[in-house]
Amino acid sequence: MPLFSQTITDFWESQFLNGDIIYNDKTFTVTINHDLSEDSRVMVLETADGRVMAVLTSEMAEKLDLFRGQELSELNFHQKLNEGGVTLHGADYLFYFSEAEKNALLQENQEGTLRQLTEQDDAIFSAFESSASEQDLDDAYVELDHWAVFGSFEQNRLVCAASMYPWGEDVQIADLGVLTLSAYRGKGHARKVVRSICKYAYEQGYEPQYRCQLDNEASRFLAKAAGLTLFGKWDVISPDCTIRESK
Repeated sequence: MPLFSQTITDFWESQFLNGDIIYNDKTFTVTINHDLSEDSRVMVLETADGRVMAVLTSEMAEKLDLFRGQELSELNFHQKLNEGGVTLHGADYLFYFSEAEKNALLQENQEGTLRQLTEQDDAIFSAFESSASEQDLDDAYVELDHWAVFGSFEQNRLVCAASMYPWGEDVQIADLGVLTLSAYRGKGHARKVVRSICKYAYEQGYEPQYRCQLDNEASRFLAKAAGLTLFGKWDVISPDCTIRESK
């Protein structure tokens, strides 16, 4: 059985292998894709098995003097990015459920202190937000008006919430964020909420996706505790980087 679903593998292959492959070896691939958006005109993916794939627009390839037939390595590629003034935003870890963990998740029953939230929970959710720091709110990006929202309660108080939204128009992947109020962390609320909202996503035909920054140890621990498996590290061009013309 494949480790991850075909939805996931097909999506990432379409992002990084769709176009003109100008370099390919056992561990490193560079592709030129004319259809990349401005925000994703340079992207790098390192999968958990050590494979590295890079994709960029033809304009960016020309600026960085990248062309078919030249010998490349991951180090060479990053040197060319640096020389061309291209900075990356900062990688995210990507986590998904393996096929085996997905099957186990779908057999679970939702626990009593958990439920899906709706617009009728506006007052409850507002109180939850007011108890969290601005930094936590920004990092988690949990919103009541997202596609799906689940919460965990303690003594009728919302103490942990997760929300999801479809990650793109043409892909059945739903990206999730989760936030637990600081006084209630370490009690298993986040793990239960993540598993519940992910089960809901599967039932709606979506593949749940969990992302976090590389230095967020607590979030990485939560992903693994919830049964998710590391797929890889994904990075994109920084929106405010400066691009120097190639010589």
